[in-house]
Amino acid sequence: MAMKVSKPREFVKHLIVCGVLCFSLFPLYLMITISFKDNTQFQVNPFFPDSPTTWKFHNWVKGWGTIHNYIANSIVTSFGAVALCLTAAILTSYVLARYRFPGRSIVYYVMIGTMFLPGTPATLVTLFTLCKDLGMINKLYALSLIGAVGGQVVCVFILRQFIEEIPKELFESAQIDGAGHLQQIWNIILPMSGSVLATLAIMQFIHNWNNLLMPLILMRDDQLLTIPVGLMRLEGEYVKQWGELMAGYTIGSIPLIVLFLFTMRYFVKGISAGAVKG
Repeated sequence: MAMKVSKPREFVKHLIVCGVLCFSLFPLYLMITISFKDNTQFQVNPFFPDSPTTWKFHNWVKGWGTIHNYIANSIVTSFGAVALCLTAAILTSYVLARYRFPGRSIVYYVMIGTMFLPGTPATLVTLFTLCKDLGMINKLYALSLIGAVGGQVVCVFILRQFIEEIPKELFESAQIDGAGHLQQIWNIILPMSGSVLATLAIMQFIHNWNNLLMPLILMRDDQLLTIPVGLMRLEGEYVKQWGELMAGYTIGSIPLIVLFLFTMRYFVKGISAGAVKG
């Protein structure tokens, strides 16, 4: 006999979910609402939409005209960082999970230990000097390389544990059939780790998309800036035009919203798979 769930308990659950949803979407609602106002309208009525006849569509025109080139740069650098990061992480995780060799544990724990080292702000001078010596100043590929290096340890930590859970018989059968290492990765690891890889890709993409410090330090030409730095150009030197600023923020967030809408199924599946594997 199925257990009957009380209606008050279900009501409380739905109330909590709706509350969390409203709390999460309120900043987006406020950002879109303000994007159609000028400063006077914002000061008089900051929280509710005005009449559509008074909407300032030129805010969106100004926001798009300011940051559309920056969006393209962010897409290129973020996708490049994700591709490099996951490629290196998959190869490293495959070796650490599948093969026993002298010093294997030492290599792994030293790699994991780097997670406790200071982040980019603490090593900014050293990192800038290194990029300067390598001729990577004012180069878009520098942002992809730095973003890929910064996310590899976390990806290796997660992927290694996932690959170790894959039955060894699959790899042994592939080896008997003459499959090499790359074929085993392509035909076994990638299909079985798709949801986890999608989750890691989303996390790394968002991290690189929102990176402000490195583009601000390394890029010299205006046409090479990324979206976080470009949004700073909308703030103004003395007076902030809040409508233009919020329109730019909204436009800059659209790629992330679209990405998450199309990959949400894989993200949730990857989180669930990681929980089950753990």
